[in-house]
Amino acid sequence: MPIWKRLSLARGIGIDLGTANTLVYVSGKGIVLQEPSVVAIDKKTGQPLAVGADAKKMLGRTPDSIKAMRPLRDGVIADFDSAEVMLQKFIQRVDDGQGLMRPRVVIGIPSGVTGVERRAVMEAASQAGAREVFLIDEPVAAAIGAGLPVAEPTGNMIIDIGGGTTEVAVLSLQGIVLSQSVRVAGDELSDSITQYMKKVHNLIVGERTAEEIKIQIGSAYPMESGEEPSMEVRGLHMLSGLPRTVVVKGPEIRESMAEPLSVIVESVKRTLENTPPELAADIIDRGIMLAGGGALLNGIDTLISHETGIVTHIAADPLSCVVLGTGRVLENFKELDRVFSSHNRSA
Repeated sequence: MPIWKRLSLARGIGIDLGTANTLVYVSGKGIVLQEPSVVAIDKKTGQPLAVGADAKKMLGRTPDSIKAMRPLRDGVIADFDSAEVMLQKFIQRVDDGQGLMRPRVVIGIPSGVTGVERRAVMEAASQAGAREVFLIDEPVAAAIGAGLPVAEPTGNMIIDIGGGTTEVAVLSLQGIVLSQSVRVAGDELSDSITQYMKKVHNLIVGERTAEEIKIQIGSAYPMESGEEPSMEVRGLHMLSGLPRTVVVKGPEIRESMAEPLSVIVESVKRTLENTPPELAADIIDRGIMLAGGGALLNGIDTLISHETGIVTHIAADPLSCVVLGTGRVLENFKELDRVFSSHNRSA
């Protein structure tokens, strides 16, 4: 019997199926799971060895017989079988053994994905046992989760910077008036650090190390205090082939991320340029809301405010905005039914 059959019908499930992290919301319980979107597979048997945080620890550290991977890239499923396994394992963790029927599932996806990519997400959820699958565009879910009044006839602007995509959208009356979806986000910022370390310091660093650099000393705008952080980075020296430690400073990491950050800023500007005047006036009054893990990058709100001239706020819990939005939709299904993608169908 599929795992999801044992979940009660009353307990609808909301999922933020993210490139970097997957979050699960269960009706009546709230957020019950937040794990990295990583799977470790035994190459010989094809069986999953670990998912989530346990699998992430294996990235870059596995023998030839084990493959640790991220099933999603740029906000969409890159490896269908691994994504299905990951979904099943995550849902198994939130199942308390009391369920009886297959649940209704709401999944947040990037607004710019293709029809084929949408069907892949729905198929993965269906194969895992969902009774019904509904897709909601991530900027809509993020806006609802951030507490923006999306049901009112006023303009709301949301920027959701995830791991694989950045979603910029203007919302009104439960719908997207216009949006920009660019496949430049947290992963691209980390990749730019990796390339910088290789080019400038002749040091090869892994994905996890680049992410740690971004989190610890990365910034999008110069510090107000003028004091810039630094950190020691360990990696493999390209010339000697031996391990080496170098010290990197905040300003050089900010410089390394300048190009992907400029892509994000330009997408915001293009969206604002095309926004109807009445809604633009509302956005100037209310400001811009930032959500997603990328909102935690130091100074990203200051950078966008400086470039657009509009006050930019960071959501109270930016990492959870999308999944909280899916949960609120589940619990107010009839009132918020217009938020769903036109490509939805029953599973």
